Amino acid sequence: MKERKRIFKDTDTSLLDLVERTLRDNWNAPAYTDYGTDINYTFGDVAKKIASLHQLYADLGIKTGDKIALCDKNSSNWAVSFLSVLTYGAVAVPILPDFNAEQIQNIFEHSEAKLMIGRADAQTVTPILDIVSWTMADGSHSINDYDNSDLTAGNLKYFRENADDLCLMSYTSGSTGRSKGVMLPYRSIWSNVKFGDEVLGLAPGERTMAILPMAHMYGFAFDFIYEFCAGCHVHFLTKTPSPAVVIKAFGDVKPSIVIAVPLIIEKIVTGKVFPTLRTPKMKAMLRLPFVKTLIYRKVRATLINAFGGNFYEVIIGGAAFSREVEDFLRLIDFPYTVGYGMTECGPIIGYEDWHRFAKHSCGKPAPRMEVKIDSADPENLAGEIITRGANVMLGYYKNPEETAAAIDADGWLHTGDLGTMDRDGNIFIRGRKKSMLLGANGQNVYPEEIEDVILSNTPFEETVVVQRGEKLVALVYISDQEMQKQGLTKQSLTDSLDQYKREVNALLPRFANLSAYEIQEEEFQKTPKRSIRRYLYK
Repeated sequence: MKERKRIFKDTDTSLLDLVERTLRDNWNAPAYTDYGTDINYTFGDVAKKIASLHQLYADLGIKTGDKIALCDKNSSNWAVSFLSVLTYGAVAVPILPDFNAEQIQNIFEHSEAKLMIGRADAQTVTPILDIVSWTMADGSHSINDYDNSDLTAGNLKYFRENADDLCLMSYTSGSTGRSKGVMLPYRSIWSNVKFGDEVLGLAPGERTMAILPMAHMYGFAFDFIYEFCAGCHVHFLTKTPSPAVVIKAFGDVKPSIVIAVPLIIEKIVTGKVFPTLRTPKMKAMLRLPFVKTLIYRKVRATLINAFGGNFYEVIIGGAAFSREVEDFLRLIDFPYTVGYGMTECGPIIGYEDWHRFAKHSCGKPAPRMEVKIDSADPENLAGEIITRGANVMLGYYKNPEETAAAIDADGWLHTGDLGTMDRDGNIFIRGRKKSMLLGANGQNVYPEEIEDVILSNTPFEETVVVQRGEKLVALVYISDQEMQKQGLTKQSLTDSLDQYKREVNALLPRFANLSAYEIQEEEFQKTPKRSIRRYLYK
């Protein structure tokens, strides 16, 4: 078990106090670095940039409570911009740069933002403050106009928030195809930061690597804001996080913790580890117990080194995790854990330290959060996962109907996820309530479970199971590159579909059997966190 380095006091209840304190206590220490560039900020640099941005906002007539949107890829400047909005008392509206121009414009207008911070040459929204130069696109204001040379750690002072005041609005299309403005209060962000201190235990000066989009709450909370409040030196990956890029970056930075989505882990294991272990020679060697132990020990060391070799654990979240990959990681005793969260909780709902983590679960209820299964038999009969506590949102912006549907009169947030919970409190996700299918004889069919079997037993890289009448159909995709690697052709793949169907159906209950496979020519459309947009496929 890791020794926890608690740096927050039990009496700490203010997010702004934590921000102010970390700036003051770590004034000359490195705060942010854009990996692979010469952009570096100390905590003192961050404080001075914040002060200049505050003056700029005041000159633009922006008031406490006004909305300011941020839309750009991860960078030190994004982090500084967000902190300037937070400490000014404005409401931040992070927008994923993956959204198209129309979506960005719609979110900007729906949120009633007074200003956009982003790349002036990449956005049509106005008014806009360029995130690289921090100069207004019309040239009217720049942070270079303000002198804060007299600002020191000793005279730094921000206002103090009320716990239920609106802090941040996160827009996500999720799996519904419609963006909703999730209103997160200060208490939600504070509680997630406090969670990090309680269970992750990072300390000032430790190095971390931010690879997830900070406009998404998972990346925002645990790649950025918690590490900042803990006084860590955060390195931002500004390139697309392919496995090769990620491995190189982690090898250079050697972070103390790794926050990842399943796709990154799965690509490394299925693309680099499994092909080696599944050669005839290696299969023969793995039949010898002593040799098998040595091989698995070496694979474990190689994987740990791939992520820098200095981390306590890899925390995986944001989407469903392949059971085949997870079973293998458990087999080699790799230090991983799977968390559970959603934007509406800013995001954490469930977590457990990797030493106690129950395989295939997503942890236990996080501090200050209650979790229940809406089922007559929560251990054996899947029901909707509901939760309440400090992390839960205020509601959806300008959408009381959706808010009332999500949060009941007793304060329980209905997640839309189906799950069970064992007697020890471990949460097991069984599927999405909205994606659950009804079998011909009334059985509940969870497409995610079928998809996991398909991906583990066929060469396909992606799949979505859909229902057509009383029949289940698997839409499947494999890239040309992967086909070539596996020695397949389009014809041989097509000829093998009946065989794949028989083999997969043999592993499924009869009511979940597939009637057909349909090969897709292009990969499935995905959200920025790389979850398939299921609603697009019928």
